[in-house]
Amino acid sequence: MSNKVKVVPCSGIGKVFGLVAREAALKTVLELCPEKAESVCLAYIVTGDDEVKEKMDGSNCITVDGCPKMCAAKNVTLAGGVVVEEVKVLDTVKDHKGKKFGSPTELSDDGYLVVGEIATKIETRINEIT
Repeated sequence: MSNKVKVVPCSGIGKVFGLVAREAALKTVLELCPEKAESVCLAYIVTGDDEVKEKMDGSNCITVDGCPKMCAAKNVTLAGGVVVEEVKVLDTVKDHKGKKFGSPTELSDDGYLVVGEIATKIETRINEIT
């Protein structure tokens, strides 16, 4: 079992903030913390995939949710993951009122700015944990 921190973004398909969540998670695990973090697919968590459930059980997890429904946080908890941080995309975008973040399929420069801010917050938390 990997002791890497699991970073789990919401699916948020069809929503710009879902894309922001996914991009921030990928930036974190692929660029900022590849040795300390890994991503886990929310769809596999939701469907109860045995391999993913075993991977999640008792693991430190950071969830990244694009909307107030907090689907990633709720499902990671149900799967036995220990949510050490719930990142809410809306908490970051509210600091950028009036900006256009892009579309559900393509982020603007402002969207990527928010991705960078969120990824940096996640990186900081991962470094505190590990």
